[in-house]
Amino acid sequence: MKRFPSSASSAPSARVHPRGWLAALPFLVVTLVLGGLYAGTAGRLPERLATHFGPDGRPDGYSSAPGFLLACLAVLLVLGIGFSVPARFPMAPPNGRLLVATAYFTAPVLGYPAALVLLGNAGAGAPDAVRLPAWQMAAVLAGGAVLGGLGWLLAGADPARRPAASGPAGRLDLPAGVRAGWSRTVSSLPLAALALVTVCGGAVLGARAGWVGGAVLILGGVSVGVHCSVRVTVDRRGLTLTPALLPVPLRRIPLAKVAEATSRRISALAEYGGWGYRVRPGGSGLLLRSGEALVLRLTSGREFVVTVDDAATAAALLNTCLDRRRSGEGD
Repeated sequence: MKRFPSSASSAPSARVHPRGWLAALPFLVVTLVLGGLYAGTAGRLPERLATHFGPDGRPDGYSSAPGFLLACLAVLLVLGIGFSVPARFPMAPPNGRLLVATAYFTAPVLGYPAALVLLGNAGAGAPDAVRLPAWQMAAVLAGGAVLGGLGWLLAGADPARRPAASGPAGRLDLPAGVRAGWSRTVSSLPLAALALVTVCGGAVLGARAGWVGGAVLILGGVSVGVHCSVRVTVDRRGLTLTPALLPVPLRRIPLAKVAEATSRRISALAEYGGWGYRVRPGGSGLLLRSGEALVLRLTSGREFVVTVDDAATAAALLNTCLDRRRSGEGD
């Protein structure tokens, strides 16, 4: 089988974006405010804090003061890094602005209740006397929405991006009547690790707090696991994506729905806003990494991509099968 190296131009290197600092700012501010509140109220806080409240606003969960503060700061640190690191790189519009806006919503929605817990415990004298009315949470969400809008404005408009040029629509030199197939497996170790952690977390949550919440996490982990390793097959029938862990096709595109196949290098974050099965205006795809990708232009006008090695050969085989089908040659 003749191989066609991809001649797609390399994607430009990712440029560090100032939005990373912008996304980290609300978490930094909330962390400093909580630290200041704790320092100012530490002398009045009881050994046992009321930290969780029921629908009636009365406490139904307790924690030590240092433990509560450390848990809050750990969550803020993890989320701050989780928002700011992806925001440092160009993303497909409007994902970059949306990421910053979500950071500005999330930080105060987490920080304000924690501040109320510290102030309430410092002023109540006894943990059982602390109250956190339900309307406070409605106010928190409303305030978070306003600050999320501020983050959207501060992030600014996304720069226009020109998609990378595709490689030539090559063909394979197959003798008449000869059938051919192509298959490769593409995997993502980070997605596999995420699936394992999520399933384990669901099992622990189910054993300790009930299986309703645990089942949600387990199903989410299984969904991620299904996508973490996929076999990509191209033949006279079209394109088939089959999970390595599940012998049922994840996606099948018949040859009749393909207009042309090419290959090009794709930046998953910049062009599709992340990894996994992604959908965007005008196209969709399975992106388990950035790099060489098989690109199908469908008869509907949409685009479907899958990142996989040796994509140029897969594209050439698809185009050869398309030529045979259009000419009426039996294959």
